[in-house]
Amino acid sequence: QVQLIESGGGLVQAGGSLRLSCAASGRASWYAMAWFRQAPGKAREFVARIKSILGMTNYADSVEDRFLVSRDNAKNTVYLQMNSLKPEDSAVYYCAAQMTPRGTPWVTASSYDAWGQGTQVTVSS
Repeated sequence: QVQLIESGGGLVQAGGSLRLSCAASGRASWYAMAWFRQAPGKAREFVARIKSILGMTNYADSVEDRFLVSRDNAKNTVYLQMNSLKPEDSAVYYCAAQMTPRGTPWVTASSYDAWGQGTQVTVSS
């Protein structure tokens, strides 16, 4: 199994930037890593995903062109660079690991095998 630890959350003004990190330990190989977020009273929603091989990425429409997901395989770490932040981006952000390919939609939380503890991102207006 893999253990995930997020870091990098905090308080930022609207229009600002933050970079989240997700360090993976334990079983080294993963098929894909994703970022989800959950605001109070709302369901957990998909934000972005990156595949281990070739680094293919996918984004939610709400963050396309503002967020960038990347990986450093040598450090076994995935990053989420968040730019032009909006108050509606405020949430607890989670990274999640998918260890093997599945036939289930990769935007759904149930497709992932391991989760980090989450890191709070608050964007003030």
